Amino acid sequence: MSKINAELKNNSLYNKLKKIREETGAGVMRVKNVLDEVKGDEKKALEILKKEGFEKVAKREGRETKQGKVFAYTHHNNKIVSIVELFSETDFVARNELFENLGKDIALQVASMGEKGIEKQEFIKDPSKTITDLIKEVIAKTGENIKLGRVVRTELGK
Repeated sequence: MSKINAELKNNSLYNKLKKIREETGAGVMRVKNVLDEVKGDEKKALEILKKEGFEKVAKREGRETKQGKVFAYTHHNNKIVSIVELFSETDFVARNELFENLGKDIALQVASMGEKGIEKQEFIKDPSKTITDLIKEVIAKTGENIKLGRVVRTELGK
């Protein structure tokens, strides 16, 4: 343990661990072990841990989602509103900051781009990801299945 503690005091290792952990949701020791395997290469470690996370997502797909929240976004001109239903396995995850941010981002997306084909749309804040990718990332980080429910967008006069 003393070797690990000495290494953790090394600021660059600590910063790498923190950054990768925040992006993947993986445990500290798993991140440390992967970094050791790839000799400190952050990009390779991220790829490995994200792949592992998405493999875990596939295993959770069949799980029942009975908890969740409804998110709403009103455009600043008060002429467009979107409502998004987002489900999780437990209310604990539904109250999680990651889940909250996901719901708000999807509601913003729906207000901006419409509800048709929402899961395949490029995310407006990061076009390299789709809405499905965002959901899978939160599933990997929380360890619970998350599903998108009803999605509605309405515009004044339409």
